[in-house]
Amino acid sequence: MQWGLLALLLLFTHVSHAHQIKAAITTVLFNPRTENIEIMHRFNLHDAEHAVKALFDKSADIIADKQTQQAFADYVARHFVLLNSDKQPLPLKPVGFETEGKFFWVYQETAQPPELAGLKIRHDALRDLWPTQVNTLNVEGKGDLQTLTFTDNVTLLEVSFGNSAH
Repeated sequence: MQWGLLALLLLFTHVSHAHQIKAAITTVLFNPRTENIEIMHRFNLHDAEHAVKALFDKSADIIADKQTQQAFADYVARHFVLLNSDKQPLPLKPVGFETEGKFFWVYQETAQPPELAGLKIRHDALRDLWPTQVNTLNVEGKGDLQTLTFTDNVTLLEVSFGNSAH
């Protein structure tokens, strides 16, 4: 009986720690067809559920309430910035948001500047709530895939693009 209880306690301990990592993945895609930079943020729905209750209201419901979804999308937009090499922010437009399976997606876009040697990027979404939040960002469609990871006190990271004129 004691071994069974111990095994049950260990199982519950493992389950309760199973989702300790707070993480989001963002793709910054240079789309040659549209000539836009398309941004796709993917958050675990479980994390988004907890976040909206902490950020907005204990009764906030990101699954069923469009206003809560919009408020979370707006929050993400405020915590994500693309800067050009001159540290000027690119004007990001909201495209939308959706719940898909275990994920909540937030979409943004901007026109590709004609000359862009690189980007400086700030991605602080949820990092004000959870210091252990990890935001991984992939830059695609402009040379080799480049991956940035926002952890700890990192607030601004950059990617550079090879000069395609030579």
